[in-house]
Amino acid sequence: MDLKFIRENPDASREILKRRNEGVSLETILKQDARRREIIVRRDEARHKQKELSEQVAQLKRAKQPAEAQMADAKALSFTIKALEDELAGVEQNIASLLQYVPNRIHESVTDEDTIVAEWGELPKLDFTPKAHWDLGPALGMLDFEAAVKLSGSRFVLFKGKGALLERALINYCLDLHTRNHGYTEVSPPFLCLEDCFFNTGSLPKQADEMYRFKEDPFLLIPTAEVPLVNMHKAQTLNESDLPKYYCAYTPCFRREAGSYGKDVRGMIRVHQFDKVELVKFCTPETSYDEMEKLRADAEAVLRALRLPYRVKRLAASEMAFQSAKTYDLEAYAAGAKEWYEVSSISNCEDFQARRANIRFRRKGGGTEYVHIMNGSGLAFSRIVPAIVENNQQEDGSIVIPEVLRPYMGGLERIAPGS
Repeated sequence: MDLKFIRENPDASREILKRRNEGVSLETILKQDARRREIIVRRDEARHKQKELSEQVAQLKRAKQPAEAQMADAKALSFTIKALEDELAGVEQNIASLLQYVPNRIHESVTDEDTIVAEWGELPKLDFTPKAHWDLGPALGMLDFEAAVKLSGSRFVLFKGKGALLERALINYCLDLHTRNHGYTEVSPPFLCLEDCFFNTGSLPKQADEMYRFKEDPFLLIPTAEVPLVNMHKAQTLNESDLPKYYCAYTPCFRREAGSYGKDVRGMIRVHQFDKVELVKFCTPETSYDEMEKLRADAEAVLRALRLPYRVKRLAASEMAFQSAKTYDLEAYAAGAKEWYEVSSISNCEDFQARRANIRFRRKGGGTEYVHIMNGSGLAFSRIVPAIVENNQQEDGSIVIPEVLRPYMGGLERIAPGS
């Protein structure tokens, strides 16, 4: 959060922390900031006095008069200035370490309760008792959870045969839809990024226990393509005429799921590795929320094309990600488990990530500002595959492939037992 905003709006900042259930002390930040400004005043006064003394010394030397006293005073001021600058650096480091735990502001439309703002499609009406994907997938030879356990332990899934084909079809369909119909530029980024990239997006330090690190290298495995896509422009100043920028990327995503044991343990709902197509936008502040609604529509288009019933939830302030000012969750219904699965989280981070990553844009009339950045899943396949399998199951145990995926699966219309 902008330190200037906190300084000028302390009550509003406290309310933000209260609504988001964050415990960082604004009083400590404000005291440190007051101390910082006090030191700056004293340092600048000392510099001004030192400059005056230097000019006096020069004048005295030109006049061939003694200047030892003035030189001694100037030298003493040098030590004072150095001490003040060292103290200032320490205070600024303290402020920075505290600010990194202060979340983003909250958009005015966000309430303190989750709110369903839209729904689409009818829930499947099956004339038989539907099965969940953790039963259907293995029976159809699509998913092999036992093999995954042998390879990597719990909370992994192994796709095989037509299951692997379905996963690949979803990846290619989403990339084609977003690049050809929605105007996104496809990116194929590294799956390992440097630590500062995670700080810039807000994943660190808040979610440090969710990340996979390397002991001997400076990398972390990405939890989403948001990390590399946002940081493509770190420390850059873009031109206003180049905005908005739309990017999409397919990547595997890696998450430790620390602290979630016992929750969604069956199947592939909460796994350590899953595939996702991510959408990221850079835009001007005045177009920010219009662009967010467009991004939401782009993600919804995938669900509609797959004929999956879904609902749109605007998250409560306390439920939003640390870096988000407003978030929608798209939840698809899965008939076997009789659950709504989150398949996309769409967040507008406003200038929060841009401030951390130092990403600005230059106005046509001059002057620079921070860009606004937003992201959304388009979509997450560890939740989409279960919804497709469970909603499209037939009484004979087969599943019908959504029509839009059939061209990506060699025209295959159905996956049947033993096929």
